[in-house]
Amino acid sequence: MTPLRDALTLSIVSHGHGPLLLRLLADLNALQPLRDLRVLVTLNLRTENLDPTPFANLRIETIRNIAPKGFGANHNQAFRNCTTEWFGILNPDLHVADDVFSQLLVHAANRPAVALVAPRVLNSVGDIEDSVRENLTPLSVLKRTLAPRSTRQMPPATPGFRWYAGMFYLIRSKAYAELAGFDERYFLYCEDYDLCARMHLKEWLLVQAPTVTVVHDAQRDSHRSSQYLRMHLVSLLRVWMSTPVWRIAWRRNA
Repeated sequence: MTPLRDALTLSIVSHGHGPLLLRLLADLNALQPLRDLRVLVTLNLRTENLDPTPFANLRIETIRNIAPKGFGANHNQAFRNCTTEWFGILNPDLHVADDVFSQLLVHAANRPAVALVAPRVLNSVGDIEDSVRENLTPLSVLKRTLAPRSTRQMPPATPGFRWYAGMFYLIRSKAYAELAGFDERYFLYCEDYDLCARMHLKEWLLVQAPTVTVVHDAQRDSHRSSQYLRMHLVSLLRVWMSTPVWRIAWRRNA
């Protein structure tokens, strides 16, 4: 198997995550298979700083923004520095205890149609997060909003298209480039849905590895801040005025 340093480039964007970012980098630095792995860390706030010295097993390259960019724009910017077959997107509020990267790439081995591989996501107390979701229609949002949190933890029972929340992706660079990456009109929410939907419509495969897990300390900003809630609603409206969501809905009902 190709060493990870030759197969994979990671992108992490910090929005003032500070200790969480340092914890994730310490996790990655401790994993021997990731030795010399290239990690692109984008500091999205001008007040942020990062000393890469404690993480000497990684090849950390810092990208510093003059002005804050959105989630998709930041990862698109990082991707322009990617020369490997796979491009990994990690939220800074993840905890990665073992080499999930090699395990995930096994699920794409000899499957050139696989564009995206994602792990199962747990929260900090070990419960399964609802990172696997059905097509993002108004009805699906309503059902998810009204459902008890305990029932959201399992993948949707209905058949059809599935998309994965964007806290941890390994994406085939060829597919990312073909689709021009994330749609930067989405600043913070729903760009993960949009990318998955466009991949699906281009006949790329999206795969979850249910036995591979990471821990996500979700920030839930839209649950606490009216500003983030407005941004979330604007992104949902953009999705519902776009073509992919309705093409997928039509295919399911055809």
